[in-house]
Amino acid sequence: MRDLHVPAGPGLPEGLVVPAAELVERFSKSPGPGGQSVNTTDSRVELEYDVASSTALTDTQRRRALRRWPGGTVTIAASEHRSQHRNRVAARERLADLLREALAPPPPPRRPTRPSRGAKERRLKAKKERGSTKALRGKVRDRD
Repeated sequence: MRDLHVPAGPGLPEGLVVPAAELVERFSKSPGPGGQSVNTTDSRVELEYDVASSTALTDTQRRRALRRWPGGTVTIAASEHRSQHRNRVAARERLADLLREALAPPPPPRRPTRPSRGAKERRLKAKKERGSTKALRGKVRDRD
């Protein structure tokens, strides 16, 4: 099993590496040769990550993640009709996406914007011009 690499993104500019020892994977049946499940109908993979006791996260990141998952544990299940290896990859990708979303800083508060001076007048002028062009439609002909 390899470490989980969470790619860099809005919440993680430098990315994150979760050690493989912190991830718990459960398989519905043992994989066949090459990590592939022989029977694709029974290839469920469950991936569990304990956010509360993770050493990969900083204190700030841990607090953000615990706000998202108050229990401290994230469980992802992948059970599509495909090989166990692909379900395992899908579960890891979903966990990486969830972590990136949870660790993203909250958006800055928006200040209410006020219309600029003359905005109302410009808006009304544009409306009047649109009305006059509609009135002319069909009445203007080319001269021969």
